[in-house]
Amino acid sequence: MFEGVYLVTLIGTAMVLAAAFSSLLAFRFGAPLLLLFLGIGLAAGVDGLGISFDNAGAAYFIGAVALAVILFDSGFGTPVASLRQAALPALSLATIGVILTAGIFGVFAYAITDLDWLESFLLGSIVASTDAAAVFFLLRAGNLHIRERVRNTLEIESGSNDPIAIFLTLALVQVISAGGIVEPGVLALEVAVGFLRDMGIGIVAGLFGGRLIVMAVDRLKLDPGLLPIFVITMALLLFGLTGAAHGSGFVAVYVAGLVAGNSGMRSTATLKRFQDGISWLAQIIMFLVLGLFATPSQFAVILPVAIVLSLALIFIARPIAVSLCLLPFRFARAEAAFISWVGLRGAVSILLALTPIIGQLENGRLLFNIAFIVVLVSLLVQGWTIGPVARRLGL
Repeated sequence: MFEGVYLVTLIGTAMVLAAAFSSLLAFRFGAPLLLLFLGIGLAAGVDGLGISFDNAGAAYFIGAVALAVILFDSGFGTPVASLRQAALPALSLATIGVILTAGIFGVFAYAITDLDWLESFLLGSIVASTDAAAVFFLLRAGNLHIRERVRNTLEIESGSNDPIAIFLTLALVQVISAGGIVEPGVLALEVAVGFLRDMGIGIVAGLFGGRLIVMAVDRLKLDPGLLPIFVITMALLLFGLTGAAHGSGFVAVYVAGLVAGNSGMRSTATLKRFQDGISWLAQIIMFLVLGLFATPSQFAVILPVAIVLSLALIFIARPIAVSLCLLPFRFARAEAAFISWVGLRGAVSILLALTPIIGQLENGRLLFNIAFIVVLVSLLVQGWTIGPVARRLGL
């Protein structure tokens, strides 16, 4: 019994330490750090060191909680002035852009795979949203001094585009599970109503929860060592309560972070340092677990098709969606091109790819494997070249 505890602790801490040390390689060679985290998880998994982890529900739970921590820290570190500058184009990308990306990608998936229309659009929905963890890391930790309007648009988009992708994915999983019989108009109406409901509840809960956090921090004389733990626990409590009330917990924690981080409450600098550390730990654990769940030996048979789909997403679906969404906002061509290029896929897409498996769909594992490869290609192609592309575009 005790030997098992020691063994799990040994393996878990060794993986986290390996991921932490891999940051030295990432900063030295310009590699996307999150790709290294995924790689360590893959290396330790069933096709590497032989650690078997096949619990999709547990992987989803761990990833969702970790993402909530990351989004709260992201909001906490975002100045409210950036919202005024980039909120409208970012929200256009986070809603219409996600739908367009999912639709265009779904057409390509139907054309070159054996998936039917619903499964193809489900795959498009899974990979339609950009990843907050990847975008925030590569823009902030990568020391890229991008034009403020462009940076703010990308960061706000990545922090707010998960809800519509989640709605599309869950709705399509439910439809396919029920036999695929649904009228397109009814499905569209259900998704729209669900999105507005969850987004509205999430925003209201985030505003209220953020103010509550600020009031508690300013009025309660907690020990300085307990204060950061209290704040992050309050954020996770908000995440759980909002989700239980059928709202978007991810939107709620991001908005709460914005409110708290821009309130001027006491110990803000201390809280920021703690949250930076806990956010790093959350990213490491999330990507390690998702890498551990994957089975690379199953990738070979679908690799060519998945790579073609990845390139279609990077060079066709995302650019078309970005161009159409940014038309009213007068972005320069170079700025729109860079926003298109920083459409990084990451943990959110892999998390959503778990839902067909949890929903016991016939092609659930196939959808997961394709989505996983899409994320790997995105991090390799886009994540490794953000700096050179920014310089090439004069940004």
